[in-house]
Amino acid sequence: MRSETFDVVVAGCGCAGLSAAVAAAEAGARVAVLERAPREERGGQSRYTEAYLRMKSPSEVTDDFETHLAENGSGAIDPELVEEAARPRAERHPAARALSLADPDLIQAFAQEAGPTVAWLRGFGVRFDFLPTQFLTKSQPRLLPVGGGAALVEALAAQAERRGVAFLYETTATDLVRDGEGRVVGLLARQGGRALRFSGRVVLACGGFEGNTEMMTRYVGPRAVFLRPICKGGYFNRGEGIRMALAAGAAPAGDFGSYHAEPVDPRSGISEPSVFIFPYGILVNKDAERFTDEAPGTVDATYERVTRRIYEQRDGIAWCVLDARHLRIPNYRLAIRTDKPPIVADSIEALARALGLRPDRLRTTVERYNAACVPGEWKPLELDGLATRPELDPPKSNWATPIAEPPFHAYPVMSANVFTFGGVKVDGDARVLDGDGNPIPGLYAAGEVVGLYWGTYTGATSVLKGLVFGRRAGLDAARSAAG
Repeated sequence: MRSETFDVVVAGCGCAGLSAAVAAAEAGARVAVLERAPREERGGQSRYTEAYLRMKSPSEVTDDFETHLAENGSGAIDPELVEEAARPRAERHPAARALSLADPDLIQAFAQEAGPTVAWLRGFGVRFDFLPTQFLTKSQPRLLPVGGGAALVEALAAQAERRGVAFLYETTATDLVRDGEGRVVGLLARQGGRALRFSGRVVLACGGFEGNTEMMTRYVGPRAVFLRPICKGGYFNRGEGIRMALAAGAAPAGDFGSYHAEPVDPRSGISEPSVFIFPYGILVNKDAERFTDEAPGTVDATYERVTRRIYEQRDGIAWCVLDARHLRIPNYRLAIRTDKPPIVADSIEALARALGLRPDRLRTTVERYNAACVPGEWKPLELDGLATRPELDPPKSNWATPIAEPPFHAYPVMSANVFTFGGVKVDGDARVLDGDGNPIPGLYAAGEVVGLYWGTYTGATSVLKGLVFGRRAGLDAARSAAG
């Protein structure tokens, strides 16, 4: 078995892993990065995302940042234990030290380190701006790196290469190496048919398990067959990092039975073929029936809720039905990222036949919805409160105008799996915690290996989480190696 020694060994080459590698190398550590993908596809999902950041300026997170994370930071837990988790870690009751929830000190560290992390990235050439997004209506600002996630990956990788970080492509981490006292002292991997061993502190930054059908079925359930990763980079994320950490005694965190949902066109094979135009029409399932409020709020704040209802439908699919009015929404194409054309027809019955739905049922659904619409001013770029009459079930809360003007358009929509929520628990320095809430010596985690979300995703925080805690992991691992 080939064996090499480094100060820090990073599994994963996305934003989290690269941030860890650069930070550790800046601190003087000798670093290796293991990446399952070939060099031209390095970066995992980070390469394909636009990398929205929930920040109101390059130095400040949004006003609701910590509150939203805390409100969606656990399942059902004894309220007294939740209060106990707010105490300093050393003073907590033993039962509260490794609770499966987002600790207040972790959320605080996340918020405090976001601005310095962006400044750090700007220091080696990454530019940020408030650019147009795919959301025609939004409740929160989104700061974006110019060039998206691919720009982050390339800038971080270039910085790592300049600092002498060793990259091993098409190399998959398989197991942790521990000494007799339980400390993590290295990582086993495979490269083709060769077994490799790397000694050093370990940072697990190799993503969630959206690319692993067995883990998806085990945790999310049998209906996971109706999900697919949001982009091709997601197929490289097969959960080895989470599995290794749990086997080493790591405390689990995050909602293992859930994932970040985004509405996409199932016909398309491009990265993130999203369909966010549904608030201006209706959504129908295979029975040609409506099943959800299509517009409960701004699309950026509610699309995940709506997409989860799509996932619950028969075969996990629905159709967004629109009339010609949506074509007059300013910049409406921003909300439609699919490369496939809409299905178009001059009548509802003809549209139903093209979709494989019963024409009489779709006509009845549209007529019932149209009858529940009330006169009012339609304001497509702001919440207009133009709601259906109370007798319609389910209601529509905004932009409720009749589907009446031909030609009629439709897009198929399914739920994509952007990333899984379940992972391991870490502290503010990204040290992996064991079942008693103590750091496992030599082991760190960043990115989607870290469990932070339950139920509802705090939008535009996943890439930021990888950047912040990747950097924290690299710094602490380098300090530990030096000390």
